[in-house]
Amino acid sequence: MKDIIKKYSNGEVTIVWRPAICQHSEICFHGLPDVFNPKASPWITPEGSTTERIINQVKQCPSGALSFYLNSEAPADEDQTSA
Repeated sequence: MKDIIKKYSNGEVTIVWRPAICQHSEICFHGLPDVFNPKASPWITPEGSTTERIINQVKQCPSGALSFYLNSEAPADEDQTSA
């Protein structure tokens, strides 16, 4: 099975989601529902909060399915494709 990776950016930070390893702990959307809403499409909307709050929430993901990088620090060869 192909490892699907989806990216969502607010221009400053990019949230990286790996659905194959998500444990569905619900910590993300209980902690920051303005960004993480499983009933919406797309379910991640980084425009809904500040970069700082997004980073703090993503760091709480127990499975590692959510990660992030600052766009200003992304490697030059990083695929910037978003979902």
